[in-house]
Amino acid sequence: MTAMAQPSRASALLHERGRLPVVVLGAVGLFASLAMAFLHVAPNRLLSGHPASPHIALLAAAWLVTVAAGFWRGGALFALLLTLGLPFLAGHDAARLLQHAPPTTRIQLGAGFWTLWLAAALLLLDRLRHLRIAWRVAAWLFIVAACVAGAMAGAFSDLGLVREWQAQRGAFTDALATHVTLSLVTLGIALAAGAPLGYLAWRKRRAGGAVLGVLAFLQTVPSLALFALLIGPFAWLARAWPALGALGFGGTGAAPAVFALVLYALLPVVRYTVAGLDAVPADAREAARGLGMTRGQVLLGIQLPLGWPVLLAGLRIVAVQTIGLAAVAALIGAGGMGRFVFLGIGQGATDMVLLGTLAIIVLALAADLLFQGLMAFTGRRA
Repeated sequence: MTAMAQPSRASALLHERGRLPVVVLGAVGLFASLAMAFLHVAPNRLLSGHPASPHIALLAAAWLVTVAAGFWRGGALFALLLTLGLPFLAGHDAARLLQHAPPTTRIQLGAGFWTLWLAAALLLLDRLRHLRIAWRVAAWLFIVAACVAGAMAGAFSDLGLVREWQAQRGAFTDALATHVTLSLVTLGIALAAGAPLGYLAWRKRRAGGAVLGVLAFLQTVPSLALFALLIGPFAWLARAWPALGALGFGGTGAAPAVFALVLYALLPVVRYTVAGLDAVPADAREAARGLGMTRGQVLLGIQLPLGWPVLLAGLRIVAVQTIGLAAVAALIGAGGMGRFVFLGIGQGATDMVLLGTLAIIVLALAADLLFQGLMAFTGRRA
C-alpha cells in the first residue's frame, strides 16, 4: 500500500509545481539531441542527403541545463536563449559544412533541429504562462527581432530553406499577400454574415438550432471536396452573367475559395455570438429594459460589451482556422502559400514545402497573438 502511494505522491508533486511538462519536454529534447539528425547535407535541392550533427554533446548539455533551470524561476530565460540560439547554431554549422562542398549542395534542417526547437518553444510557453501578457509578447517579439536581425546580417544565408526563399522571393511575396488577403476577406465576410445569424439564432432558438445544424454539417465536408464541388456552380455563374466573369468571378480562383472559406468560418462565428449573448445575465438585460432602453440599445450598450470577449475568442479561432484552410485554395487557382506546399510536394523539394508551411504557421501564430493582445487590451479597458 505504501509502495503504491509513493508514485502517486510524486505524480501529484509534479502536477502541483508545474514540473510535469518540464520532465516530458526534457525527455523529448534529450532524445532529439542524441538520436536525431540536426542537419542534412543534400547534393542539391531535390535529393535527400546524409545526416549531420556536428554538436551532439553541446546540444545535449545545453538542453539539460535548460531543463534543469525549468524547475526554477530561471527556466524562462534559459528556454528563451535556447529557442533563439538553435537557429543561429544551425546557420553556423551550415556555413562550416559548405566550405568545401559543391555549389549545388544544400544544408537542410533535420528532424532533430525541429523537434528540439519545438520542445524549447513549448518549454518557453510553459514557463511564461504565469507572467503577464505583455511579458509573453515581449519575449516572442525579442526572438523575432533577433532572428530578423540575424537574417539581415547573413547568419542563416547558408541554410537550404533560406536559399529557397532567396530564389523564390518575388513569388513568395505575392503568395504571402494573396494568402493574407484571402484570410482577411473571409474573416470580414464571416463576421458580417455570422454575427447577425448568431443574433437571430439566439433570439429564435428553434430556427437557431436548424442554422447551427446546417453549419455543423458543412464542417464535416472535407475542404478539398468542397472546393471541387464549387467549381461547377461558379463556372456556370460566370457563363450566365459575363459581367461576373469580367470581374474574375469563375469556377477557379479567389471567388470559390473565399465562398468555401466563409462557409467553414460561419459556424464558430455564429456559435460564439450565441455564447457571447448568453453570457450576459438576464437580470442585466431586464434592468436595462426597465430603464427604458430599446432592444437595439440593450444589444449595443449592454450585450455587445459584456459578450465581446466571447465573440473575440470566436474570431480568434476563425482567423487561425482560415489561415490554415486557405492553403488548400491553391489547388483551385486561388494562390496563397499553399502553392509552395503543393509545388514542393510535386517536385520533391523539401525546402519549398517547408517554406510554404512555415509561412502559414507564422501567419497563424501572428493572428493568434494579435487576438490575444486584443482580448487582454479590451479586458483591461472593460
